[in-house]
Amino acid sequence: MSSIPTLIDSHCHIVFRNFEEDLDDVASRWRDAGVSALLHACVEPSEIPAIRALADRFPEMRYSVGVHPLDTEHWRDDTVSVLKRAALDDSRVVAIGELGLDLFREKNLDEQLQVLQPQLDLAVELDLPVIVHCRDAAEPMLQELRSRKLDGRCPRGVMHCWGGTPEEMVGFLDLGFYISFSGTVTFPKAVSTHDCARQVPEDRFLVETDCPFLAPVPRRGKRNEPAFVASVASRVAELRGVDLETVAASSTHNARSLFALP
Repeated sequence: MSSIPTLIDSHCHIVFRNFEEDLDDVASRWRDAGVSALLHACVEPSEIPAIRALADRFPEMRYSVGVHPLDTEHWRDDTVSVLKRAALDDSRVVAIGELGLDLFREKNLDEQLQVLQPQLDLAVELDLPVIVHCRDAAEPMLQELRSRKLDGRCPRGVMHCWGGTPEEMVGFLDLGFYISFSGTVTFPKAVSTHDCARQVPEDRFLVETDCPFLAPVPRRGKRNEPAFVASVASRVAELRGVDLETVAASSTHNARSLFALP
């Protein structure tokens, strides 16, 4: 009987209400699926106490602090200091984010940049990686990061829930970023994402669920959970023409390297 490969869910949200009633069962399933560590992403500061409490409950969890580009209304004059304090107060904070740009649902680019830029500065100040949400916004995101690279102010990080083109992926890889694949890589029509999964260097990709969203095939449309990262890794392995163990080993090593995960 072959052993279950070790996996890391590099991006999840289990603080949501739809996990309240069965979270211990969800944890049992992720452990049974070989998930040895998970990174809980934060979308706005009011979530931080509840995420911290989850990290107390599940020792394999680490988390980020940040403001999502679709949550700009939660940005205040003191938000940077709130995020900084949260990161300095708890060594389990291993990233800043989920931050970024989203021009699919909103068109307020200037407002999103005003929230993004100070978070990128904070990541550089604290020497933490960033978790980047980038939807229909690769061009302005690359522009922002490239100008920072020239100034020596570009943090390291990951492009989460990757949905861009191979050409866009190369732009972010050139800046030193990792690429993370979610359940979308299992969707039959996500041809561009499939191409990226085939082409990404072995030392530069992660796997994630982004749960409770984007459940992979065959559970598409249902609540996603960390155990299902195994389906993501399996599909990435298929696309790359390697076995699951190879993808599990690479993605786990990469996640540990980027986020200093357990």
